[in-house]
Amino acid sequence: MTTPPYSPHAPRGAPSGAAWTAAPYPVLVADPQGDLIDLNPAAAALLPDAVRGTRLRDVAPAWIADAHDRFVPAVPRQGTGHAEHGSLGDRTYEAHPGRTADGDVVWWLVDDTARRRAEAALDGERRRTAFLARASSALLGSLDLAHCTDVTATLAAGQLADAAVVVAPGRGHRFPLTSCVADGSPVHRIAHGEPADVAGLYEALHVFPPVPSRRPDPAEVPDWLVPEGFARPVGAVLVTPLPGHGVPAGALVLLRGAGQPPFSESEELFARLFAARAGAALSVARMYAEQAAITTTLMRELLPPRLHDVHGVEFAGSYRPSGEGEHVGGDFYDVHPGTDAGQETLVVLGDVCGKGLEAAVLTGKIRNTLHALLPLAADHQRLLALLNGALIGSHHTRFATLLLTSVARRGRTVQLRVTSAGHPPPLIVRADGTVETTPTRGSLVGVFPTITSTTARVELSPGETCLLFTDGITEARGGPLGDEMFGQERVEEALADCAGRTARAVVAQVRTLAEQWVGGGRHDDMALVAVTAPRHAHLSAVDGHTRGRYTA
Repeated sequence: MTTPPYSPHAPRGAPSGAAWTAAPYPVLVADPQGDLIDLNPAAAALLPDAVRGTRLRDVAPAWIADAHDRFVPAVPRQGTGHAEHGSLGDRTYEAHPGRTADGDVVWWLVDDTARRRAEAALDGERRRTAFLARASSALLGSLDLAHCTDVTATLAAGQLADAAVVVAPGRGHRFPLTSCVADGSPVHRIAHGEPADVAGLYEALHVFPPVPSRRPDPAEVPDWLVPEGFARPVGAVLVTPLPGHGVPAGALVLLRGAGQPPFSESEELFARLFAARAGAALSVARMYAEQAAITTTLMRELLPPRLHDVHGVEFAGSYRPSGEGEHVGGDFYDVHPGTDAGQETLVVLGDVCGKGLEAAVLTGKIRNTLHALLPLAADHQRLLALLNGALIGSHHTRFATLLLTSVARRGRTVQLRVTSAGHPPPLIVRADGTVETTPTRGSLVGVFPTITSTTARVELSPGETCLLFTDGITEARGGPLGDEMFGQERVEEALADCAGRTARAVVAQVRTLAEQWVGGGRHDDMALVAVTAPRHAHLSAVDGHTRGRYTA
C-alpha cells in the first residue's frame, strides 16, 4: 500500500494549521521522546484519551508506541515505505511513519480491516480447497470400504470438529459406527439406538436426494453416538448426509466440546462439500464390495475343485488360466464321486473354445449341465448326446472338447472307462515307465447335430497313472527360441519319469516342466487331472510285468 502523503506541520503550538488536520486518515504526531504533540479529528475520534502533551504510549496501542521507539532513530526526512500492522478494537490498521521538518514523526493510520478480512477469507478458502483436494485423493485412493470409512472419520475429526462419527446404513436398530476424535485413531463398533432420536439423522440415512444438514440440541445427543475418548458435555453438533450414487451412503455427525461455538453457515457448507466427496467414495467402495462378494461367490462355482482321494483311488488336478490377472477360462475339470466304493466316480476334463470370461461362462453351463446329467453317467454316449443337444440349442457359438472317465476300484486294480469327444486322449504311465496312449476318439461337442465317440477300457495296476490334459499343455510355446510347442513327446517323456509316483507328484512334474518351457511367454489355459492306482495294492504279474491292460 502506498504511504499516505504528509507535510511538515507548522511550528509547535499551532497544530490547527497542519496539513493533516482535514485528512481522512487518523494522524498522530509525536516527538522523538514519545510525547504526543498533535493529532487530527479522525485520530481523536479513534483514540478518545489522546490529547496533546500526553505520552504516546499511554494513549495509543502498544504496537504503535513500540514502533515509534524503534523508528525514531531510523526514519529519514523523506519518510519510509515500511508500515506497521496492528489492531484497535475490532479493526485492523496499517501505521505509516514519516519525518517532519522539526524531526518529529507523523503516524498515518490506514484502516485495512476489509482487506485483511478478505485476505483471511481467501486464505481460508485456499486451505479448505487444499484440504478437499487431499481428502479426494485419500478417499479415492482405495476401493476398500473400511479404508474409506476410516479416512472419512479421521479427516473430519482433524479438520471439521473435535470428533466425527460416520454412521453407515444399518438394519433395524443396529448401526455400524466409525468414530474418531482429533489426533486419534478410528474406532469401529455396532451401535444399538434409534436414529429418530437425533434431529436429521434418520433423514440422512434414509432420504435421497440428501436433506439439508441439521444442528441438533447438544443435550439430546444419545450416549451411543458419542465417540470413546470424547470429553462430555457436547458443545455443538452437526448432522450432515453422506450422499451416494442414487442412495444415501450414510451420515456424518460432527461434535464439538463444551465451550466451543456452534457451527457457522460457512462451516456447515464446508462440511457438506466434504460429505459429498466422502459419500461418493463410500458409495463406490460399497458397490465394489458388493460386486466383489458376488464375484467371489460366482468364482467358486467356476474354479476347478480341489481334488482328493476317492474310494481308495488317488485324484489330483491343476489349472492355470492363460492370463496372469485371470482366474477362470475355458479349461475345466470336475470329479463326481460315486455314492459308495462299488459305484464309479466320473472324471470330466474339458476345453471350451476361447479363453477368458466368455469361455468361462460356457464352461459353467457345461459343468452345470453335466452335473444335472449325473444319473446317466454310466452311459457316456447318451450323456454326450444330451449335452451336445443342449449346447446346439443355446445362443453360444463356441464348441468344446471333453474327456469322460469313469473310475472304479475293483479289488487290487483300478478300472477306467474313457471316452473322448474331440479331446486329446489320456496317457497311461505304467509301473515300468512305459507310456501308452488311450485308444479313444470322438467328435466335438456343440458343433454337429449328432456326436460320435468310442470308449476305451483301461486297467491300472498299483502305482500306475492315467493323465488327462488339455492342449494348453502340448501347445504351450516357448523353449530356446521362444516359439516352439512343448509337444506330445515332451509330455510323454515327463510322464515316463513319473512311474510309481503319486497323482499329485505326476501333476506337479508335468505342470512344472510345461511352465518352465513357456517361461514368461503367452500360453493357453492349462488343465491336468491324474488318476492313480494306490501303490499299496500288490498285484500278480501279468505277462511278466506289473501292468494293467486296456481294451477298446
